[in-house]
Amino acid sequence: MYTSKLTMKQTQKAIKIVKDYFENKLAKTFNLDRVSAPIMVLSDKGINDDLGIKGSALNFMIDSLGYKVEIVQSLAKWKRMALSRYGYNLYEGLYTDMNAIRPLDVTDQTHSLYVDQWDWELIIKKEDRNINFLKEVVLKIVSGLSETKTLINTVYSNLQDEITKEVFFIDSEELYNMYPNKSMREREYEITKIHKTVFITRIGKVFKDGTRHDARAADYDDWQLNGDLLIWSNVIGDAIELSSMGIRVDNKSLLSQMEYLGREDELFNEYYQDVLNGKLPLTIGGGIGQSRMCMILLEKYHIAEVQASIWNDKDEIFFKENKINKL
Repeated sequence: MYTSKLTMKQTQKAIKIVKDYFENKLAKTFNLDRVSAPIMVLSDKGINDDLGIKGSALNFMIDSLGYKVEIVQSLAKWKRMALSRYGYNLYEGLYTDMNAIRPLDVTDQTHSLYVDQWDWELIIKKEDRNINFLKEVVLKIVSGLSETKTLINTVYSNLQDEITKEVFFIDSEELYNMYPNKSMREREYEITKIHKTVFITRIGKVFKDGTRHDARAADYDDWQLNGDLLIWSNVIGDAIELSSMGIRVDNKSLLSQMEYLGREDELFNEYYQDVLNGKLPLTIGGGIGQSRMCMILLEKYHIAEVQASIWNDKDEIFFKENKINKL
């Protein structure tokens, strides 16, 4: 039977230690400034992330203003526009403390309707748009994660797990060929169980047989230059996706990916026109889940132990049966 290694009071203190240290490390490593982030964006600007599912964002009419807005799901496109508008230069960037609601998510041990993450974005040059540059960025993030784990283990000596700093990189189609008869989640489980820290590249890429590892929005990541970071949790005995990141689309990859999904009709929106006409800087960026990171580093069994959200009856039964101290 699972028993939390930290009391609820200790957990609250530990969350702040972990978040403060990692946030500062992230900012220093990539030369990022913290900026204010919106919770709502206009529905007709193409700014919000639809997570690969058109119309998935929670939207509503603001009667006093006379137009419709959406609750953000991530800020992938907004960040790139902000970098241009705010006057950032090469190898400068920004990050936000992003809070979102994803109404179509199905809750479980690592999924909540409420999402909190560091959304970050860095300006790069054309020559950086390659898989090796992406891998260098991933290694720096994992190094910061490992340092944060070492710190919190010294504060609370009963926390003893470690983060494997050696990242195993694998192409999504290569992983598919290794486990052709398994589902996406099963493939992620198998490879992360072996290597502990894994980065699966080219999420959204179409395989030779017409399938994909997972859906990915067509309008921010270049499907040939992105990936997901997975960390093995000894507590739940499974892989946890900590971050999705990638080198962002240029005009060519934006066109080809939107055409593949049959969404060319959306290209008139402001964001798309800015990409197509070269008005936005070339960037790399991603989101790093704050609650999932705390779940991993504080060796928790359920994400509800490190964030306050809303849960269904099935979740509540799970909490009771497993003695989960939900926030």
